[in-house]
This record gives sequence, C-alpha cells and structure tokens, in this order.
Amino acid sequence: MESLSDTLWDVVISGTGLQQSLLALAISRSDKKILHIDPNEFYGGAEAAFSLQDAESWVARVSAASGGLFKSASIQTPEGTTGLTSSRAYSLALAPKLIHARSALLSQLVSSRAYRQVEFLAVGSFYIFKPSQDSPQQATLARIPSTREEVFLTTAVSTKGKRLLMKFLKFVLDYESPSQLEIWQSHADAPLTDLLQQEFKMDAELQTYIVTLTLSLDGKTSTRDGLAVIRRHLSSMGVYGPGFAIIYPKWGGLSEIAQVSCRAGAVGGTVYMLGTDIKEMETAENEIKLQLTSGDTVKTRMLVRADDSPSDGTGISRLVAVISSPLNSLFQAVVEGAPRPAVAVIAFPAGSLSTAAGKASQCPVYLSAHSSETGECPVGQSVLYLTTLSTPDAKEVLQQALDAFVGVTSDGHPTSQVLYQLQYEQLVGADTFGVEGPVFTLPGLSSSLSFSDSALEPVHEAWRKVMGDAAVDEEYLIFTDREGAMDDDDVYE
Repeated sequence: MESLSDTLWDVVISGTGLQQSLLALAISRSDKKILHIDPNEFYGGAEAAFSLQDAESWVARVSAASGGLFKSASIQTPEGTTGLTSSRAYSLALAPKLIHARSALLSQLVSSRAYRQVEFLAVGSFYIFKPSQDSPQQATLARIPSTREEVFLTTAVSTKGKRLLMKFLKFVLDYESPSQLEIWQSHADAPLTDLLQQEFKMDAELQTYIVTLTLSLDGKTSTRDGLAVIRRHLSSMGVYGPGFAIIYPKWGGLSEIAQVSCRAGAVGGTVYMLGTDIKEMETAENEIKLQLTSGDTVKTRMLVRADDSPSDGTGISRLVAVISSPLNSLFQAVVEGAPRPAVAVIAFPAGSLSTAAGKASQCPVYLSAHSSETGECPVGQSVLYLTTLSTPDAKEVLQQALDAFVGVTSDGHPTSQVLYQLQYEQLVGADTFGVEGPVFTLPGLSSSLSFSDSALEPVHEAWRKVMGDAAVDEEYLIFTDREGAMDDDDVYE
C-alpha cells in the first residue's frame, strides 16, 4: 500500500460530523481515493456524544479555545448528590436532534444499507408546562394531542377547542391544495399565530399547543414554515409504527449515524485518521498540498471541510442534566400497539418561567427527556436536554426550567436529584455551501431542534463536485448489499 504522502488523493475530507461522514459514505464505493481526517480524537464533530470524562476534556478545550461554535462551557456536580456511575455509562449528545419519520435522511440510510447498524427509538408525547399562579407545586404538564384519537381522548381541551383542533388538523394535511391556499396565503409571511387566531379562532392556549409542534425556538415561526413543519409531523405519524411521528438514534443521536457512516465508508475503502488537523495548505493548479499535524504531507485534488466559524445569527443556550429518576410516567405508549417511547418533549412557553428578579422568560424553553433506553445513561436515571435562544437571562431561565421540571415530575416528593449538569452556548454556523476552486466548505451547525433535510443538500452538491462527470444523481447513496460490509464492527481510526 502506498504511504499517505505517496498517494495523490482524489479528496481529503476534514471533520467527521454528520455531513462529512455521509459524504465519505456516498463516495466510498467509487474508485476515488479518500482520506478522512479529524482534528478531534472522537467521531461526530459538533454533533458528538461524550462520556463524562470526555465531556470534561471537551469543556477544557472549549474554555481554552478563542473561536469555534461553542463557548461558555461548564460542568456542575451538585454537592451531596450520589448516583453517578462509571464515565462510560453515559453518552451525552452535544447537539441532539429529533428526526421525523418522513425525513430524507432515513431514506438515504435505508438506500445505502447503513440503517442496519443504527437502532432507532420512538419519541413519544409532546407536553406543555403549565405554571400555577397559586403555588409552584401545583404546576402541571399537559399532553399535546396531535392525532384524531388523542384529540377525542384528551381532557385538557374543551369540547369547542377539540372541534377547532380537528378542523386545523384536517386543514394542515391538505394545506397546499388550491381550495386551502386562499385561507392561508395572505398570512404566509406573518406569524403562524395570526392564522390560528384569525382563521381558526383559537385562543392563546390552543395556539401554544400548535406552535409547540413546530419546535420554534423563538415561538414566532411564519405561517408558511409552520404549516410545512406541522404537515411533516402529522404525515410522519404511524410511518414506522402506531403512536409516534419522530425517532431518535440510540447511543447519542446524530453522533451514532456519523460513526456508522464512517465505519461503512472505511469498509468501502476510505482511510481514516483521528487526531489529525490541517496545519498548512498550499494550492497549485491541479492539486492541493496539505501539511498535517501528524507530520505527513499529502496531496489531493479536492478538499472538503466544515465551516466552524459562527455566523452573525443568534446562538442558543443548552443545559444537559442527568437526574436520578426513570421518569416512567413520561414514557408510556398512548396508543394501543405502540412501542414504549424513549424520549418525551416538554415545552415551557415564553412567559411561563421567570428569573429571580421577576423577569418573565422571553423565549420558549424546550426540554427533551431521554430514558435509559437511549443508551445515554444507566437504568433508573434520565438525561434532560434543555434548549433556548441565547439571551442575557438564558442560563438562569434554563436552570428555572430544570428545577420546575424536576418539581412537577416528583408529585410533591423530592425523590429526583440532579446528579450532573453540563451547560454551554452553541453558536449558529454559516448556512451556505462554499466553493473556492477545488476547496468546498459545508455549512456549519444549525440551531434547529429537529433535523432538517436542507442539511443534506450541500452533501449532495459536494458529492457532485467530487464525482464530476461520473456523478449520476439517480445512484446517489443507493448501494446494493455487499457481503460482510455492514457486519464489520471494527472501529477505523
């Protein structure tokens, strides 16, 4: 085998985030020579999942770095708490995303045969946190009905409200038809709440139910975007089984898909090097010379990398907590024959929380509760991922949301303890695919809570660039079975 320096690589891919890993997989069954490197000692990039020890090392690196997509990272282990087990018993996702069953990502995992190495779990109910004006101990969680059956069965909505919800659900499923366009087109760029109030006569509570399903971090999603998201949610219901529309990859979310893609890519011939960054780059007419931190000098026809510089957009604040409760009441199947869900989503609407100074929360807070079935924590514990838009009060608001959630799920008995907290800010990356000659730059990390298929478009475009005249769109990520290719569990580094 030729050495790294003696080989003229067709493409060098830097970073093992989801997009780069899918790209390497897409190219891997061609005759291209692919070198896939990552400056980190782990797979997944900004979408990685960490053990407790790895999270501590990551926080130290973020604190020492002067740039990048993450900042203000810290770990807190409350005094007097016990219950944390070995570091490797945890797999905490940096950027967990929910995946709708109708996502093109799932179709590509199936067509590439990579899906066989990923275990997906059902995301169950969506809840709204309802504070009590009389006492914090009387706060409640109300389940959002998002199917006909749930609307009929819920006791949290009045008879009139049920009729309005049924009317809206029927409308959304057919909202792009000519007969429905005239209802919403004049509201297309206005907030979705305007349509709900003016055309469907919904009160503020019903509007909150609907807007929560969009997973909008500012609560101000437009009618055009909001209808598309809710339509995807409703059309995803029942695709992979009754009672759920969204799935989540076991063992750390998108990080697991990235690792599976890398393993399959390695079987297809891609060479992997972790802990290796680009130190210097020199571009000639027909090739790029890269000086790597490993000491190797490699030549390549093309370079693909990710944009890890923040854009001017607003970032988000995250809080990851491990608690000493299995939260069994949240992970119940609500439809007969449905699998037991491993994830539940709780929304804290804007204004439902307040700071110590009495200032109401400006933006919604979303809490994604994960049971031990996700493989992210030991049995008997749960992992909570809390997210809100970055504001001066965001850190305090996230803490208030965590405390309120623990209180409302303890039935007045302080049996749940917060065992561990990881807090950080995630900056939004650039959202464009960059091309500078033979150097291609994939967009940075988005702030959305659900996976958007728009993230797959630059991967497809980069594949076209690398494949050149050999690119046939109808064959993109469509592979036939190859003996042993998907049964190889080796880690390629």
